[in-house]
Amino acid sequence: MPDTPSFEDVPLTRSEYITAMAHLYRGEMQRANSWRFRLDATTNWAILTAAGMISFVFTNPLNSHLVILVSNLAVLAYLVIEARRYRYFEVYRARVRMLEENFYIPIVTRSLKSPMPGWQAAIAGDLDRPKFKTSVIDAMGFRLLRNYWIIFSFVLGGWIMKLVLQPDVPESMEELCERVAVGPVPCWMVITAGGLFYGMLVLLALKGRHIHGKDPDDEVVGVEHELGQWKM
Repeated sequence: MPDTPSFEDVPLTRSEYITAMAHLYRGEMQRANSWRFRLDATTNWAILTAAGMISFVFTNPLNSHLVILVSNLAVLAYLVIEARRYRYFEVYRARVRMLEENFYIPIVTRSLKSPMPGWQAAIAGDLDRPKFKTSVIDAMGFRLLRNYWIIFSFVLGGWIMKLVLQPDVPESMEELCERVAVGPVPCWMVITAGGLFYGMLVLLALKGRHIHGKDPDDEVVGVEHELGQWKM
């Protein structure tokens, strides 16, 4: 029997190459969408948790406002989980954008030159050894800037309304300060802790604005131009 050539010995034809790239694109798009759905689920959990705790506090004037403060920690935990999921989403989203920018645009425009030289090596290296395209802190800041600032603002507003409306409207600042105090923890310490917590959120949001370099407000493009995030 004559020796049959191996796969590596036979070069791909143009149609075979395009077919393989199309299947790669569809696979990466599916994985990106899968992680995107998980992001939406985490946000929904955070909204339901915050709304449930605030509703519980307002059902009875005797319920402590401490429950609302604790809901901040629960929402923060969801933000950490969502940041982890966003990092995985970014891996596959970046590959999808790399293919769209450098493979499909030339096909659509019938141009033989891709906008970015060396994009094939970037994708091949990332397929071989995948690398996260953003840090945990950057991902937390970005998701906070997109969605979670609304949830945290909602929790803060509910806490303030609880203090000024239930069990009745306070007649003086001293009475309001007594309501803010939680057991042996004085009013000033509760307010300081809350200020530090929300100050940390502001810093995270500012950090999230720079996740995509020259395109800080764009969730779709930008990272593919930062090849330092790719495994070459």
